[in-house]
Amino acid sequence: MTKKEIVKQISEELGLTQLKTKEIVQKTFDAIVDTLVRERRIELRNFGVFEVKERAERKARNPRTGERVDVPAKFVVTFKPGKEMEERVRRLTPGSTSGEPEPESTPAAAPAASTPPPAAAPSSVPSPSPSSSPSVSPSPQPPQPAHASHYGTGTDG
Repeated sequence: MTKKEIVKQISEELGLTQLKTKEIVQKTFDAIVDTLVRERRIELRNFGVFEVKERAERKARNPRTGERVDVPAKFVVTFKPGKEMEERVRRLTPGSTSGEPEPESTPAAAPAASTPPPAAAPSSVPSPSPSSSPSVSPSPQPPQPAHASHYGTGTDG
């Protein structure tokens, strides 16, 4: 997702113009960067912590030539996701493309969903393997707010 897509989604949800929403989103990103530069740490509850850390000087090897090179010390930004983000990401299922985890099935519904289709019924969709969880369509949920992950990548459109 790009900043432009985030702006479009937020503007539609809030009924603001894309121009005004873009300004708000950019101001938010700028405030995060300014705080990191000034204070070297910013904590956003239920989202995560950005922190500036210094990487020590080190020796490395050029993989093409094998020559040893000195890599100078530098500052890098680290990110530690918050509890809510960690939990939501952990609930994602492999192969899911919706961005939302599939809801967990209830014990009563599990046996019916795991029953394979009759052998005589033609199907273009392969039946699930016994080890995979049943596929359940997620109930419609309101869109979740998007978060800044592309700051400074030149994809702000």
